[in-house]
Amino acid sequence: MQTALSLLYPPQCVSCGDLVETDFGLCGACWRHTPFIEGLVCDLCGCPLPGEGDGDVVQCDDCMQTERPWSHGRSALIYEANARRIVLSLKHGDRTDLARPAAGWMARAVKPILQEDAVFVPIPSHWTRLFQRRYNQAAELAKALSGRLGMDYMPDALIRPRRTQVHDGLSSDDRFANMQDAIRPHPKRGARIAGRDIVLVDDVMTSGATFTAAALACHASGARSVCVLSLARVVKGR
Repeated sequence: MQTALSLLYPPQCVSCGDLVETDFGLCGACWRHTPFIEGLVCDLCGCPLPGEGDGDVVQCDDCMQTERPWSHGRSALIYEANARRIVLSLKHGDRTDLARPAAGWMARAVKPILQEDAVFVPIPSHWTRLFQRRYNQAAELAKALSGRLGMDYMPDALIRPRRTQVHDGLSSDDRFANMQDAIRPHPKRGARIAGRDIVLVDDVMTSGATFTAAALACHASGARSVCVLSLARVVKGR
């Protein structure tokens, strides 16, 4: 039966649709144009850094200049080229199927900092945006990660009580101001965060303003620790 299905529906590249050898993979061309983050990275945001990883904990310029209310952070891709197309397809193109391969890439990135009993918590969407898109891409990623790694998932631990301005075109300071008190613990279910190691999940990290608001909300609910994980990281100068 499996052979018959593979003949009828051969595996396709999740990005361009060309035939590939395995399900939920990238073809050679798309793989070459998808900038995976490898080697030495900032311990707080996962941004790639020059040099070789030798076990030392290092931070990028942004994280040295901006207080981060979390202990570690990682990202799977640099937000450019095919990685940008994948993120936008997941976010705006109804391509929720992309959460499955993305979870594999993110799992590999987060494993070095992952606590045994960690719980994945997605960055919440305001209900109006959720109504427009019909799904929260961060929740799709967190759910796929939970299933892949066999770890807990809390989709409703945090809420976004007010609709914030879209961050495109805003300066870093404006982004942080925009996110001030924009994310809070769920009034009933947020208490489940207490005493847990939290991994906040989102599709893209730029300034870190959204992760900051969510991390502060987790600490307000008594989280034991908070780490952040994004599918892609915006890197300056690229």
